[in-house]
Amino acid sequence: MGLPIINDTITEAEMDRIVESATDASNFLKAVSHEGRLMILCHLVTGEKSVTELEELLSARQAAVSQQLSRLRLEGLVIPRREGKAIYYRLADDRPKRILELVYELFCDTGDK
Repeated sequence: MGLPIINDTITEAEMDRIVESATDASNFLKAVSHEGRLMILCHLVTGEKSVTELEELLSARQAAVSQQLSRLRLEGLVIPRREGKAIYYRLADDRPKRILELVYELFCDTGDK
């Protein structure tokens, strides 16, 4: 699937859809543009984690992890599950994994295999 061609032949309805999609994409990218949120998503790619597990993996305080998880939840990127006193999080869908794979390819994979 290619990028849309925006020129003078595009209809107003098509342009409205493109603008709406651009807004959705912008909100998604803002949510993953913070290093703490990005690292949380990296850990959640491998499966569900408790807030305590994420604190340990990130070497971060509970308040900081909870704040970032709150933003990810608000953007619909993670889903919480309560079990007793513990709260577990998992990815809401495949979008974060797909973007992380691209980010990894562009910024992390040095090709030294």
